[in-house]
Amino acid sequence: MLQTEQVAAFRGERLVLQDIDLTVQAGGAALLIGPNGSGKSTLLRLLAGLLRPAAGRVLWNGEDALADPPLHASRLIYVGHLDAVKPGLTAAENLRFAAIAGGGEIPAALEAMGLAHLADLPARMLSAGQKRRLALARLALSSAPLWLLDEPTLGLDALSVARFATLLAAHRASGGLVVAATHLPLPLPDATEFRLA
Repeated sequence: MLQTEQVAAFRGERLVLQDIDLTVQAGGAALLIGPNGSGKSTLLRLLAGLLRPAAGRVLWNGEDALADPPLHASRLIYVGHLDAVKPGLTAAENLRFAAIAGGGEIPAALEAMGLAHLADLPARMLSAGQKRRLALARLALSSAPLWLLDEPTLGLDALSVARFATLLAAHRASGGLVVAATHLPLPLPDATEFRLA
């Protein structure tokens, strides 16, 4: 279970989050919704341990999640709004780094996001949507229980969103947790909506 207790955060000199109480149970999902600049990405970065809260705590199964940063990093995968794709590497080579940490199979991950036929193509040749699918294919390689996603469906067509929905459903069925910042509907049935102003 992931929780925040009275979390606050600054971006620069501006308070963007205050008194945030969020709970996501095993198999659950939370959608962070709000206008640009409302703190969605900041909250994801806090949950990932990339930022320290100005106040409050982030908890994992009731314990301080940020007390042991390497341990916390091992239980999550973060897919930001940038794809983090190396243009000089092929699609398959881009996934090799994720496979080292997660132990999953690269061909299956590429297939899950409809990229198997592009495995040997340099990433610089991929379209924006294909690069996004490659970033999301890292999820199929990960054994981390917590998925933190920032605008995951940006640039995806309907078929790609359906493929992504399959990954999300399988992760949640195995007890995984998902927290996603979004402006668009996501295929996360029964997700809790958490609105930021």
